[in-house]
Amino acid sequence: MRRRRRLTLTLDSRSGMPSRLGSRIPLVSLIHTLAVAEYLNFRHAANALGVSVSTVSTRVKTLEEDLGILLFERHARGVRLTDAGHRFIEQVSAGVDQLDHAVKTAGLAASGECGRLRLGIHALIPRSFLAELIAQYRETHPGIAVEITESTARDAVIQLRSDLLDLAFVAGPAELPDFHSRRIWTEPLVAVLPERHPLAGQSTVTWPDLAGETFLVRYDSTGPQVHDHIILRLAGRLPPPSIQRFGVGRGTLLSMVEQGFGITIVGAATALLPTTGLVFLPFADEPEPVSFSAIWSPFNQSPAIRNMLVLAGKLGRICDSAPGGIQNEPRERPQ
Repeated sequence: MRRRRRLTLTLDSRSGMPSRLGSRIPLVSLIHTLAVAEYLNFRHAANALGVSVSTVSTRVKTLEEDLGILLFERHARGVRLTDAGHRFIEQVSAGVDQLDHAVKTAGLAASGECGRLRLGIHALIPRSFLAELIAQYRETHPGIAVEITESTARDAVIQLRSDLLDLAFVAGPAELPDFHSRRIWTEPLVAVLPERHPLAGQSTVTWPDLAGETFLVRYDSTGPQVHDHIILRLAGRLPPPSIQRFGVGRGTLLSMVEQGFGITIVGAATALLPTTGLVFLPFADEPEPVSFSAIWSPFNQSPAIRNMLVLAGKLGRICDSAPGGIQNEPRERPQ
């Protein structure tokens, strides 16, 4: 049999008046007393609570005896609160309201409908899959405050381990032994060239085509991964590639490509950005599109994470607005 929740009052040893929690008063007795104070009639209060008049009367009388305080003055047509009763009801009403709010808030948090979700991302490009995912999540879970941090995959992992992030989206499979991960979507890899580049008129490009080119990459975001990927694909080819790294934003890097500083490699979603003087050519010899994964700590049981992953699975589709298509892989519902 489930035990009743009780509020406890302790009597002050000098005055005999309630001072702090201690005398084992059932919460239901306080609820019945509040109902009587609202209706000033035992029968009406009993009808509102769906119990008998004798039950309400007994609980209120027992409460008064436990407190040693007369809360109500009885008369033929009902009851009226005593001065002490007025003070008691004011305090108890506030406490019960706070308890009710605490219960509701805890329930919303447990279902992932209130609280916060701290996301680590590589970039948030308008109309990209990730931008759509975050926008729909905020629309369907308005009680969750979404906080976004842009960083490299390495920094995102550090922040996850330090409990500064709840969930991070990174390029690649992200198979880390101390994290859960899930492949969320894929994007074709494309080369970004200035319109006047000799290869700009082609429909596709190959890695051998780019041997000897000067590549521009960023220090942050996915820059380190782009750097390593270029080294991997052009290893042993002559002439060797020149890779220059810059501490600039995505827009500045694209502007540098347009001005002829070199070329760069990006996921196809970058072509959704408004640009001029650039061409985005998919690779004909890239074995597979770039995958993007979600990673999170197995110790973080936030339902907000679960809801984000469920939504990501539901959004699986082809994004026709990106060159070559950006495909999200639907995944099973997380356990």
